[in-house]
Amino acid sequence: MFVTADQLVLHAVGDYVLQSDYMATTKTKKSVAALAHVVTYLLPWLVLTTSWKALLVIGGTHFVIDRWRLARYVCWIKNFLAPRWIEVHRPLCHCKDKEGASCSLCGEMELVRRVRNRSWRSCQATGYDPDRPMWMSVWLMIITDNLMHVACNALALKYLV
Repeated sequence: MFVTADQLVLHAVGDYVLQSDYMATTKTKKSVAALAHVVTYLLPWLVLTTSWKALLVIGGTHFVIDRWRLARYVCWIKNFLAPRWIEVHRPLCHCKDKEGASCSLCGEMELVRRVRNRSWRSCQATGYDPDRPMWMSVWLMIITDNLMHVACNALALKYLV
């Protein structure tokens, strides 16, 4: 598979520059928004190819990946396939401050249990452990999403043009 700078630029223009706020916030909830995003996403690709087969695969895979946010499944599966034991702790001290938060002075933690991996239910927002900082989880999912699109586009252009 060979990815060119042209492909990366066209992907970025279609996926970021031409995507409206409505498309970005609604495409995982409504197929109409995802379809509108795919139509605008395909416009820059007409500069590189007029192969209807390649455009159909580029658009179709883009629709499926974005509509059901498949990158989060890929993120969760890769973490599940590379298991690690997670220790779940809770504060040992039961004293509270004025606001009802746990005491910050004690700092002692009790091991509650060890789990092999986080369940899908607890990771379904991004595919990552909820204990990971949200900004990091979101960016890792976005990177995975972009790589999935770029790989599908490159394969379509290589074999269908």
